[in-house]
Amino acid sequence: MDENRLNILNESNRILSKLQVLAAFFGDEIIYKVYVRSQVIHQLFENNTELDIYKLEMFHLQFTATVIELLKKIKKSNEKNVVLLFDEIQVNEDMVARLEASSYSENDYRLEKQRQSLKVNNSLRKLYEVLSHDSSEYPFAKNINSFSARFASGFYPTVPADILAKLTQYEPKEVYTNAHAIIQRKLMGLLCKYDFKSEFYSGLKSGSIIIEVFRIVEPDIYYIFYPSRNLFLLCDAVEIQDINNSIALDRPDTVVQELKNRNDQLQSTVAVTKTYLPDEVRRLLADHYKKISDINFLQNMSNFDAQANILKAMLNTDMM
Repeated sequence: MDENRLNILNESNRILSKLQVLAAFFGDEIIYKVYVRSQVIHQLFENNTELDIYKLEMFHLQFTATVIELLKKIKKSNEKNVVLLFDEIQVNEDMVARLEASSYSENDYRLEKQRQSLKVNNSLRKLYEVLSHDSSEYPFAKNINSFSARFASGFYPTVPADILAKLTQYEPKEVYTNAHAIIQRKLMGLLCKYDFKSEFYSGLKSGSIIIEVFRIVEPDIYYIFYPSRNLFLLCDAVEIQDINNSIALDRPDTVVQELKNRNDQLQSTVAVTKTYLPDEVRRLLADHYKKISDINFLQNMSNFDAQANILKAMLNTDMM
C-alpha cells in the first residue's frame, strides 16, 4: 500500500476515534449519526483504491477536525459549569451539616414539648398552693423558661406585634399576683377543675417577645404563658385558631430543608449541563449529516467550505 495512503488512513482512524469518544460523552443522536456516516466514508476510501485518498484527508481537515475541536471546547465549558454546580452543592452540604449540628430537630421539639407541658402543669399546681397559703415560696420548675429560649427561633411562627400585645393584656382586678407570677383568676379556677392537665399547643413570637400557648384538651380551653413575665392568661380558642390558620400557609420551610431542596435541583442540573449541546451546533451537525449522506457528496466536496468556515467562526466566539 502506498505510504501516503496508509498514513492518511491511519490519521483518519485516529480522528474518527476522537469523534467516537465525544459522541459517547454527549450521547447526542446527531453526533452519533455524523460519526457513523464518517466511518462509512472512511471505509469507502479504505476499500476502494481508485478513489482519491486526498479527498478523505480534505474531508477531515475541512470538517471533522473542526467539529472535534468545537465539541472539545463545548465539553470543556460544560465541565467548568459542572464544577461550579458541585462547588455550590458542597457549600450547601457544609451549611446543612453545621445547621444540623447546632440546631434542634423536629424530634427534639416533640420530646421537649411534653416535658415543658409537665413543667408548666406542675408549676401551676405549685402556684395554686403558694397562693392558697399566701406563701413566698418560688413555684416554678427548674429551667421552665429554657424551652422557648431553645426552640423559638426555629419552631415558633412570627406574628404581628399587635396580636401578642392583645393576648398579653389583662385587667389588674381579674388576676392573682404575687412576687413570682401573675395568673388570671378564672384560669386558675379552670385549672383546678381539670386537675392542672394541659399540653403545649404552640409558640408565637414577634421581635423579642415570645409567648407559649397551652391547651386544656377536653373542653378545648387555651391559655398563654408569657415566660419573661411569668404571666398566665386565658385566650379565646377561636382567636388562636385564626392565628394558626393565618400563619400556616405562610410559614416557610426551614433553612435546612431549603438547602436540601436546592441541592436536589442542582444534582438534576448537573447531568444536563455536562452534556449540553447548543442548538446552533446541533443544527449545523444535522445539516452536515444530510450532506455527507448524499450519494454524490464526493463530487460536492467544495460545498463543505462555507460550512467549515461557520464552524471555525464558532470556535473563535465566546458562546460557550
